[in-house]
Amino acid sequence: MFDPQTLKYDANGLLPVIAQCAENGEVLMLAWMNAEAVSQTLAKRKVTYWSRSRQAFWIKGETSGHAQALVDLRYDCDQDCLLALVLQEGPACHTNRRSCFYTSVIMGAPRELSKPIV
Repeated sequence: MFDPQTLKYDANGLLPVIAQCAENGEVLMLAWMNAEAVSQTLAKRKVTYWSRSRQAFWIKGETSGHAQALVDLRYDCDQDCLLALVLQEGPACHTNRRSCFYTSVIMGAPRELSKPIV
């Protein structure tokens, strides 16, 4: 059985988590988990993050309805970053966009790639 304590957390007991669409590979967002959030995510198959600003757990979609159902949870070679493959309901970003990564800077000035869904 996997033990979340074996992961390498930062000084605040957190590690970054990239949420990626399991269906098409789109990177949706980056958030944070502590060992308890990892455990809850694995047990419930609903992605649970740790909010650094609120200092509390949040289950993605609990209030917005834009839930993330866990398909797979992977860690990187250094065991200090997670990749959550998810089935996303609605927008993943709090700005109501599909992805939090909606601004491009490759052409110089920032360029908005997508508008809010809702």
